[in-house]
Amino acid sequence: MLPFDFGIKDVIDVFLVALMLYYIYRLMKESRSLNVFIGIMVFVVIWLFVSQILEMRLLGSIMDKLVSVGVIALIVLFQEEIRKFLYTLGAHERFKSIYKYFSSSHSKKEKVEDKETIMPIVMACMNMSKAKVGALIVIERSTPLDDIIDTGDRINANINQRLIENIFFKNSPLHDGAMIISKKRILAAACILPVSHDLNIPKELGLRHRAAMGISQDSDAIAIVVSEETGRISVAVTGEFRLRLSAEELEAVLAKEMEGV
Repeated sequence: MLPFDFGIKDVIDVFLVALMLYYIYRLMKESRSLNVFIGIMVFVVIWLFVSQILEMRLLGSIMDKLVSVGVIALIVLFQEEIRKFLYTLGAHERFKSIYKYFSSSHSKKEKVEDKETIMPIVMACMNMSKAKVGALIVIERSTPLDDIIDTGDRINANINQRLIENIFFKNSPLHDGAMIISKKRILAAACILPVSHDLNIPKELGLRHRAAMGISQDSDAIAIVVSEETGRISVAVTGEFRLRLSAEELEAVLAKEMEGV
């Protein structure tokens, strides 16, 4: 009888595999693909049982071919989930802090709140809130939004309170869609955003909020929403909403999230 050799490396190996399966399980559950994940795991177990334990050569070889082709099929089938997983990994606070250390160490002076950029946005949002004018403003950070900008009309203007209010005025041809702000300039308006299908979004929130959530899940952008029905101001950042913000709260959120942008 062969000695049972099970060391610390094997413990770490099992732990990492279990951790990986757990995170894949969570990702599939959030994307409503849990049944597909369970089906894949059942197939893998059967494949291992047939090829490794029973040693059925013909059936095992057929299943080997299916597995090799199935990897490509899974990448195509779950490309959005894989992209979300990799983005979540890269957006982790520890990795972001390392990135900021190497990319922003030369611009520590920019950590001071930029009133000239933030205040026109805050004042425009407050005026639109009072008048119940719907608005959706997206502020680009480290993730490029070139594909989103290409869906709208390019403006490339300085950030100006009156310009923001005029763009979202109800009779303006650019009021539908999102405004994109990047590098302290208004780059485009009437842009189309990806809509989130997250079931946890409150039902009273409309399409603008779902679009704001969608872009905040697909990138590290800041999305500001002014509700046309209630006039309430909300911000979506990293897949989370901050609802019913006052002027002071909106300014504080933007000052914190736009630090170094």
